[in-house]
Amino acid sequence: MRFFKYFSIAVLILAGTVYWQSRQTDYLRLRGYVFGTYYSIKIKTSQRIPDLSKIIDGQFALVNKQMSVFTKDSVINKLNRAGKGKWIDTPPELHEVLKTSAEIFSQSNGAFDPTVGKLVRLWGFGPDGHKQAPSAESIQKTMKSVGFDKIIIKEGKASKINAQTEINLSAIAKGYAVDLIASKIKSLGYTDFLVDIGGEVYASGNRDDKGQGWLVGIAEPSENGHKNLMSVGLKDMAVATSGDYNNFYYENGKKISHTIDPVNGYPSEHNLVSATVFNPSCMKADAYATALMSMGEEKGMKFADKNGIAAILFIKNKNGNITVLFSKQAKIFLGD
Repeated sequence: MRFFKYFSIAVLILAGTVYWQSRQTDYLRLRGYVFGTYYSIKIKTSQRIPDLSKIIDGQFALVNKQMSVFTKDSVINKLNRAGKGKWIDTPPELHEVLKTSAEIFSQSNGAFDPTVGKLVRLWGFGPDGHKQAPSAESIQKTMKSVGFDKIIIKEGKASKINAQTEINLSAIAKGYAVDLIASKIKSLGYTDFLVDIGGEVYASGNRDDKGQGWLVGIAEPSENGHKNLMSVGLKDMAVATSGDYNNFYYENGKKISHTIDPVNGYPSEHNLVSATVFNPSCMKADAYATALMSMGEEKGMKFADKNGIAAILFIKNKNGNITVLFSKQAKIFLGD
């Protein structure tokens, strides 16, 4: 359930345009492209890390092999093609993502639902989608295969209650990839670093010898670019954003947003255009941001406050102005 994701989180370091590794002063940098976007890794060390590029590429390959719907023989595609009740073996990494997806699906009362992809395509937001509202009958028919509660997860395996159910983990897998890379860097003995994959960020330890956190800019969404709202010094914390600012069409004078509510099958009708979430786990920050976008500003803020989620919500009013709301936990986290 990936909503249009613009980069409203900007890491305040030089952005790279090519894949390379270098040592500059006390930092090691690695930059490149993955999952259809950029990635940037910065490690506070004066030492070269042997085979770092190969190590990182191996982690990316692992995520693609297990979780990408664009990889034909991925494990998630094997599960998508499987018939009702057929068990598919799931590696530990995929099991963790599926288990977390099920937990947040339940916690959010279905607002976070990785099986919503068919509905998104039905409303014309797929790669070859025809921008036209579907009939009530087709929505009702598609809804029969939507719902993460149709996925049965056991240790090391998973199956489906409905053979037509499809899983797309794009709203959580990139956040998981950030956590995976961070865990790998820690296993190599490094504690001060930053991982950024297309705006999904995890900051570990300190960025300098003065003990300062890694600077991350939180931007206010705008059709004319992104105005920086604030800069946050992050330590041992992840941040992710989901947005629905530019992906929509009009039919009979009514705006049709591609934020499809997986609970009723229709586009969500609210004024929330962006949600930013802070969490020690980038995987969870990614999923929670998506859930908040599905809920809208009122339900989303109540959900964030009830569950202690540090969230920043950007609401666009009728005049096109942006209002910024902070959850209770976000105010505490940001020192307000």
